[in-house]
Amino acid sequence: MEAEKNDADAIRRLEEQLLDSNVRTSAEEVANLLAEDFVEFGSSGRVFNKNQIIECLQQEDGTCCRTMHDFQISRLAPGVVLATYRVRREGNDGAVPVLSLRSSIWKLIDSRWQMVFHQGTLTDK
Repeated sequence: MEAEKNDADAIRRLEEQLLDSNVRTSAEEVANLLAEDFVEFGSSGRVFNKNQIIECLQQEDGTCCRTMHDFQISRLAPGVVLATYRVRREGNDGAVPVLSLRSSIWKLIDSRWQMVFHQGTLTDK
C-alpha cells in the first residue's frame, strides 16, 4: 500500500509539473517527462507525438493558470499507471474558464516515470 501511495504522489507531482507554464515552455523539461513513443489525443481532436507536443507547448504565452482536481490513479500493470483528473484553465483576460477531463498513462522506464499517452476531453462541468 505504501508503494502505491508513493507512486500516486509521484505521478501527481509529475502531472502538476506539466500544468506549470514554466515547465510547459521548456523543451528539455517536457522531453524528460514524455516517453519517446508518447502519443496525445488532444482536446482539439488532433493526434500529437512527442516532438509535436514539445513544439506546441513552446508556443504558449504562459498567461493562463491551470488547476487540477479529482486526481486518481489506477495500476494497470507493474510499472504502469493510469492517472485521471479534471483541469480548470483560466486566462488573465477574464474569459470563461475552460474545463477538461484528463487521462494519462505513465510507465516506469529506466527507473523513472514517463508519460506514454495523454488525452484531454473538453467538458462543461
